[in-house]
Amino acid sequence: MSELVLGVDLDGVCADYEGALRRSVAARRSVDPASLPPQTSTDHFKEWGLTADGFREAHRLAVTEDRIFRTMAPQPDVAEVLWRLSDAGVWIRIITHRLLFNGLHEASAADTAVWLDQHDIPYRDLCFIGDKATVGADLYVDDSPHIIDALRAAGRTAIVYDQPYNQLLDGPRAYGWHDVEALVRDHLDGAGARGGADEQEDLGG
Repeated sequence: MSELVLGVDLDGVCADYEGALRRSVAARRSVDPASLPPQTSTDHFKEWGLTADGFREAHRLAVTEDRIFRTMAPQPDVAEVLWRLSDAGVWIRIITHRLLFNGLHEASAADTAVWLDQHDIPYRDLCFIGDKATVGADLYVDDSPHIIDALRAAGRTAIVYDQPYNQLLDGPRAYGWHDVEALVRDHLDGAGARGGADEQEDLGG
């Protein structure tokens, strides 16, 4: 059986981007972070009164001044689960669309690598790209509705990492990293069963 490549998103999946951006925006507004409601859409955090341009500026300040890609909190159990999957032979490929805006690439890329090391996240490849279907992976974990739709339209298999803004997506759905682990292992078991059947056919079974 060939090695399974798992394409793993960062923001909203491995890392709490929303929480980090919330603290950054709240500090500049001198308000309690809890006063900014959860993100329920993918429309530039309109729940916080941000326009597209307002989000761009909030993101720029958070990345360059607050260095959120270096300091944001990891999702619970992410490192432990990815290490177990890596030890089981899964190839971890981090695929993120963090290079959103020109002028932020150096801080975004450098702080991402630092964050991954600080939190002991295992990976073999680190890819910064928006069109994730062009990056070869057997299975993806993502939270973005438009990315998951694009992956599935390209014939890719994607696990939905549960967030309020992706409730309309069909599963498989993970509500945390232990769910991700179970779904990946199910995928591995299914691939193994198919591989065994193929070998039987090749042998005339």
